[in-house]
Amino acid sequence: MKTKSILTALCSAITLSLVSSTGAYAATGQKVYSSGILVLAFLGFVALVVVVQMIPAMITLFGMIKGAASSRKIEATEVSTH
Repeated sequence: MKTKSILTALCSAITLSLVSSTGAYAATGQKVYSSGILVLAFLGFVALVVVVQMIPAMITLFGMIKGAASSRKIEATEVSTH
């Protein structure tokens, strides 16, 4: 019985401390982003390259899944005809 009350008090204390805490104001009033337009253009180009490379990868993945599904269907058909 005493263990249950201690556990309840501990959980209540942890909950109250987490709820009442606030975030720290580490960098108020300072500009965080200071890069120029060329950095943004480079990051946009990198993102474009990644997206363009994902298109053939998705097509290949779709083909592999389709091929695996069709081979299972052929195996099931061969087994049932014997």
